[in-house]
Amino acid sequence: MKLFDLNKLIGSPEIVSGRIAEYEKNEVIRKQPADIAEIKGRIAKAENNLRFIRDNIKLGYFDWCITGCYYAMYQAALALLTAKKYYSKNHDATLCLLIREYYEKGISGEDIEMINRLFIDYNDLVFYVQSKNKREEATYSSKYLFDRQLVEELRVKAVLFVDKAKEILKNAKI
Repeated sequence: MKLFDLNKLIGSPEIVSGRIAEYEKNEVIRKQPADIAEIKGRIAKAENNLRFIRDNIKLGYFDWCITGCYYAMYQAALALLTAKKYYSKNHDATLCLLIREYYEKGISGEDIEMINRLFIDYNDLVFYVQSKNKREEATYSSKYLFDRQLVEELRVKAVLFVDKAKEILKNAKI
C-alpha cells in the first residue's frame, strides 16, 4: 500500500469500514472466537522472529533481518486481531482492521506505517529471491545491501511494536 493511500485510510474511518466490509464479503477477513492459545502462539512467533533478527544481524544477513522485522510485527498484529475476534489473511485487510480496532487506542499511525513499509520491502525481497530469472539481480543488486544501522533501527521498532502489542493484550479482556 502506498504511503498516500495509507494516510488516507488512517484519516478516514468511512473508507476503512468500506474496505473491511469488502474484505468480509470476499472472506479475506472473518470473525472467529478469541483464542488465547492462538494469541500466545502468534506472540511466541513474533518473539522468535526477534531472536532471529538479533542473531542474524551479527552474521550480516541484513536483508533477512528486515524480513524478520516484518514478520515479528505482522505476527503481533495478527495476535491483536485475534483478541478482537478477527482472522485476516491479507496485509491490507490486516492494516484496515488495525486502524479500526487499535488506531489511537494503543497503536499509532507511525506503527501502522512501519508495518506497511516493511511489508513492501519484504514483498520486493521475496519477488527477487523467488524469481529464477532475477537470481543474478537478487544476488548482486545493491538494492538489498542494507546497512547495519538501518536494520538495527528497524529491529528496535519491531521490538517496541511487539512489546506494545503484548501490553495491549495483557490489558485486554479476552
